[in-house]
Amino acid sequence: MSLTRAEIEEFWETWLQVNRDAEGSGDWRVMAEWYAEDATYGWMYGPDEHFMAVGRDQIRDWAIGIEMDGLDGWHYDYQVSVIDEQKSMVVGFWKQKSGILDDSGQEYEILGIGGSWFGVERQVGGADDGQLKFAWQRDWFDMPSTAHTFLEIIKAGKAPDTLLKRLEVAGHGVPGHYHYADIPSPVWPPPVERGDYLQQTPVQVQA
Repeated sequence: MSLTRAEIEEFWETWLQVNRDAEGSGDWRVMAEWYAEDATYGWMYGPDEHFMAVGRDQIRDWAIGIEMDGLDGWHYDYQVSVIDEQKSMVVGFWKQKSGILDDSGQEYEILGIGGSWFGVERQVGGADDGQLKFAWQRDWFDMPSTAHTFLEIIKAGKAPDTLLKRLEVAGHGVPGHYHYADIPSPVWPPPVERGDYLQQTPVQVQA
């Protein structure tokens, strides 16, 4: 079912607002209602450590729950958004800032370009019938820069206990952390992985 640009823009504005609300309260779980019941949300920590939440409940409890707990004061300010109504996709580019100041008064920031890539769908049937929701989301960020910024905050003695506890949440034993071979939804969003939007035929490698 096709979507108009106006519909996507209106939905996107509500998303930006709930982000502001979540950053203000420090609890991102309120954003779960913007996802479809069967949505997927993932990102990459390393070549063999990927995060993936499948379904609204896992997104609420893991992606914007466990993964975001302890990041009080952090904010992810969207710098620019790109909307493609033909594909029902939105790409948002954000800066990741800590809310913690260094000795010179500058805010610790994770450098590099971060962003989120979304697929938007109108829901059919159920409690969400007719509403726009995110069918999938994939994030990217500069992991080496992320690690560097966290270390700088810790070395400066400016890391609150909540952040130190959050940094203990790592590794394959954490809910939603998978080896590459075990990811329950593909790294590339399902319609892209299927080749629905393929624009260049892959080169055939000869044995």
